[in-house]
Amino acid sequence: MINDAYTLPALPATRTPGCPFDPPRELARAREHGPISRLPFPGGDEGWVVTGHQLARTVLGDPRFSSRQELMRSPVADLGDSPVPPAPPGMFIMMDPPQHSRYRKLLAGKFTVRRMRLLTERVERVTAERLDAMAAAGPPTDLVSAFAQPIPAIMICELLGVPAADRPFFQEHVATMFDEDAPDEERYASHTAVHGYIATLVSAKRAAPTDDVLSDLTGTDLSEAELIGAAGLLLAAGMDTTSNMLSLGTFALLSTPGQVAMLREDPDRSVEELLRYLSVVHVRPRVALEDVELDGHTVKAGDQVILSLSTANRDPGRFEHPGALDAGRSAGGHLAFGHGVHQCLGQQLARVELRTAYPALFGRFPSLRLAVPAGDIVIRPESGDVIGVKSLPVTWDV
Repeated sequence: MINDAYTLPALPATRTPGCPFDPPRELARAREHGPISRLPFPGGDEGWVVTGHQLARTVLGDPRFSSRQELMRSPVADLGDSPVPPAPPGMFIMMDPPQHSRYRKLLAGKFTVRRMRLLTERVERVTAERLDAMAAAGPPTDLVSAFAQPIPAIMICELLGVPAADRPFFQEHVATMFDEDAPDEERYASHTAVHGYIATLVSAKRAAPTDDVLSDLTGTDLSEAELIGAAGLLLAAGMDTTSNMLSLGTFALLSTPGQVAMLREDPDRSVEELLRYLSVVHVRPRVALEDVELDGHTVKAGDQVILSLSTANRDPGRFEHPGALDAGRSAGGHLAFGHGVHQCLGQQLARVELRTAYPALFGRFPSLRLAVPAGDIVIRPESGDVIGVKSLPVTWDV
């Protein structure tokens, strides 16, 4: 039994200047000492951080590690001894089986590979409309607001049955909810506004169902509160993560010579590599439900475990030259969508959107380039759950 372990002084809060696509160096250094390290939590507790690919995959698939919200403690903020409430109804990503399984069973069939591929033509039309609007407005533009946010917002809103006139409302409020720099009162106000609207929408779907996922769910045994929570989760997740992959991925492609050409040759392969390389959902928390041995260390029941997916996806034991973006590599086995029972429900929709949008963007604007120095692009803080850019000014030849 190994008793000693490398200890990080704290969970890194920022990325290294000049390296916007790389996880913090402190995590890479920790992985050099082994796939798991000790991590002090604010308030004096001690937990763990997993940085190795195989070990992260193991924990994600192990039912002895919990996702329950009421067991979690923040690795970056001392919240004292205040009890953490269970996840609200519908927030199934912060639940364990069998509660989680009940929601997953109802939703999984609506996001299958076949169903999402049937949406390709619609994604192509939405993408073309955004590109037409960009061309009509002319350069320069902010790719986040002009392209990266609208495409996933339109698609998830259509799937859930949100009327077209209300979609800008969702884009604005979801962006505020996930903005780590926004004042707490603004983020709370946006959360309240979205929750209130979805409650109204659920009532409308019960009274007059239409051809969409939310209407289908009103015919299940989900309560009003569960419907509202699940719909809010799907809306927010469907917008924010894919939006950040589109914008941060474009930034990475424009910053690395030769990658756009490889993207044109094999978009499917390139998208998987971008997912691995960027890992926009960069951390996942878990809590040990019982004593578990990981790589020779005993993780005790109740210990917090932070999975650094961005670092695991840069593990040289799993990927050759992992710190390089290589849009021609086979990046199968990455953990960008997680693993196990909590693997991302909307991953096939995200793949359809990314495989369609990237090639269309560079096909329409072959001279696309950054309109500002790369160092001026602001990355979302490491303390948030999702990494991305706040804006991405681009230009092209007219």
